[in-house]
Amino acid sequence: MTIRKADVSDVKKIQKLVNFYAKREQMLPRSLNELYENIRDFWVYAEGSNICGACALHVDWEDLAEIKSLAVVKNKNGRGIGKKLLGQCMKDARALKVKKVFALTYIPEYFEKFGFAIIDKKELPHKIWSECIKCMYFPGCKEIAMMKEI
Repeated sequence: MTIRKADVSDVKKIQKLVNFYAKREQMLPRSLNELYENIRDFWVYAEGSNICGACALHVDWEDLAEIKSLAVVKNKNGRGIGKKLLGQCMKDARALKVKKVFALTYIPEYFEKFGFAIIDKKELPHKIWSECIKCMYFPGCKEIAMMKEI
């Protein structure tokens, strides 16, 4: 078991994992194209060749980054894998000298356990909306914005 940077051979497995939860309306779906373009943002929790979890840190601006696509295979939930992946992304954010990290989530109580607080989406810069306007749920998205200063 190891947490490591994702590589292109992980993309299809990450997509399968993320889209499992997207079909249940627990996160947004990710296309292969989007995942390949952003593979450098992703960390994975791997057991051999199996990807049991994934999480991305995407830098949006000089002081702001986003946690994206935090997912753990269903039969491994509750074992701290999500916590470890989130921790790795937060460590990465600190190394990059990012001051604030946000997440858009359907499960705010999970992020609250790690010091994220609910904010009004209007507090986020317009730059992040460039991705939102491409989403099938826009403008009626029910994701909750959360922020943590580091």
